[in-house]
Amino acid sequence: MTQSVLGIDLAVVPNLVAHDAAALDLVTERRPIRGKLVGGAREAFDLKTLGDRENLAQALLLRLLTPVGALAELGHGSYGSRLHELIGERKTPALRNLCRAYVLEVVAQEPRVQDKAVELTFDPEAETLDSFVFTLAVQPVLEGDPLVLSLEVGV
Repeated sequence: MTQSVLGIDLAVVPNLVAHDAAALDLVTERRPIRGKLVGGAREAFDLKTLGDRENLAQALLLRLLTPVGALAELGHGSYGSRLHELIGERKTPALRNLCRAYVLEVVAQEPRVQDKAVELTFDPEAETLDSFVFTLAVQPVLEGDPLVLSLEVGV
């Protein structure tokens, strides 16, 4: 039941860690050998997939990393976040509030989580002069523990 709601997708965020969206690509994994392989190969590789909570975590990361409108030509004009608009701006409490608002917009867009974040806390001690560090906890629509992501966003 969980799989049908949270879904399965191809893995594109290795180890669910990304610095930006530029280097993201499909991830492969070894798979068990069943029978003979073509050309005498000794290993088989396949595209890695993620399911359940890992898929949801990747989906939220990708939505946060993708500038809103970047997928408009594919029919997904509202997909993404406005976090990229913070780049180059002076880091102020007002900018932190904009960051918070943009993250909460993403949470509201994701149909597999409840509309409101369970928690969104910033960690000023871990931040640099040009970044915000925060922890986001969301509640999947199915019962269960909240899903927690820790992120650093460059500004």
